[in-house]
Amino acid sequence: MKRIGILSDTHGALPASLTDFFKDVDEIWHAGDIGSIDVATRLQAFKPLRAVYGNIDGTVVRQSFPENHIFICEQMKVLMTHIGGYPGKYDPLARALIASEKPDIFICGHSHILKVIYDQKYKLLHINPGAAGNSGLHRQITMVRCVIDLDRIRDLEIYDLLRANAM
Repeated sequence: MKRIGILSDTHGALPASLTDFFKDVDEIWHAGDIGSIDVATRLQAFKPLRAVYGNIDGTVVRQSFPENHIFICEQMKVLMTHIGGYPGKYDPLARALIASEKPDIFICGHSHILKVIYDQKYKLLHINPGAAGNSGLHRQITMVRCVIDLDRIRDLEIYDLLRANAM
């Protein structure tokens, strides 16, 4: 069993409440647009970090993290990328990866819109944790935490706070 914290689109800033919301997780997964290597370093000092780079990330972040990350957590295959879309509207590159890799969980960011959707066509759980940073049009800071227990995901919880109160 692993407790996972999932976030995206920090754009160089972390919400003050991140350490409370993620205090009991075993790993943090960041779905891109980290914004600075300092944010990644701070997350790595707090918990083990898996991350991908996003479209706003510069050279240092891109050299530190892959564009796509495919890995096994417990007995579940995870595919994480930044620009992914969502069921029925996947980005073409993400759709090709989903079709070839057949993940159980697909995680992406980019839209700044929180979505958790089961995709019947590809038999996967799609998670976009929304945006945890203070840059962009979003008004809410959102993050996700869950438990991956062997071959299932459970106890999914959403952090959702008005942006002005979160930083």
